[in-house]
Amino acid sequence: MLHRYLILSGAVAGAMLALAAVLHAIPHLGRPGRRLADALCRAPLLDLTITYFTAAPLIVGPVLAGWAGLAAALTGQVAAVLIWTPLHELTHPAGRRGPRIVHTINRAVGRFRNHTAVWTTALVVPLFWLVRLAQWTVYPPLVLLVRFPWYNQGEWVNVSRQKFRGLVGHDLIWCLYCDWMTGVWSLGSEMLRNVESFWCPIRFDSQKKCENCRIDFPDIEGGWVPADGTMSQVAAVLEREYPREGKVNTWFGHPARLTIKGQERRTQ
Repeated sequence: MLHRYLILSGAVAGAMLALAAVLHAIPHLGRPGRRLADALCRAPLLDLTITYFTAAPLIVGPVLAGWAGLAAALTGQVAAVLIWTPLHELTHPAGRRGPRIVHTINRAVGRFRNHTAVWTTALVVPLFWLVRLAQWTVYPPLVLLVRFPWYNQGEWVNVSRQKFRGLVGHDLIWCLYCDWMTGVWSLGSEMLRNVESFWCPIRFDSQKKCENCRIDFPDIEGGWVPADGTMSQVAAVLEREYPREGKVNTWFGHPARLTIKGQERRTQ
């Protein structure tokens, strides 16, 4: 069992490092390579890369060896990060010696607490991957069924912090993680704004919750019915905001609505 565990761990780490090497090499293959590198940094191709590094080992490992396979997959993934990090820093000596995020935060909270906290955030990677999967599988039917807007997901889910000068090793890999995670979360929030305003345009009874959520859900202050309102008001809001002319059913404050209203005013 231990022998199989070590083989699987090594295979996962090797697979991670091999693709990382390929990704580093692609931009140096001339103009076609740079174009491919740019495409790999945006959805949908980015989704394949992220799946390879994050979810695929956690699926294949248990299929091959159950719980031991899951442990081996996790071990291989962590090992790949720990191997890649110093190698990348060694190939970028100026960035390694210059100002670093990791060094600054280490001084602020301590090395152990900083690194433990960073690795703790890695526990939610599978959850973000599932959110991303839902964006591809659950949301598209809503576009067809109730005319929700379709989004150019590459404008939301992409990574670009590798272009920032001086960002190397430890700092680079965790900043790329945040880069991807932020885009996934923002796209999910945008999709959920459509869901909430379309099916439930009613303010929460808790004023504190309304205050907490209004940044992510502007329609709380921009059209939702008060918590002490009536269902007649709710029906009236839906009739007003979602006419039957076949228009796309965006949330009330969506920029597309503002553009359309502006055009209507100019033509009057």
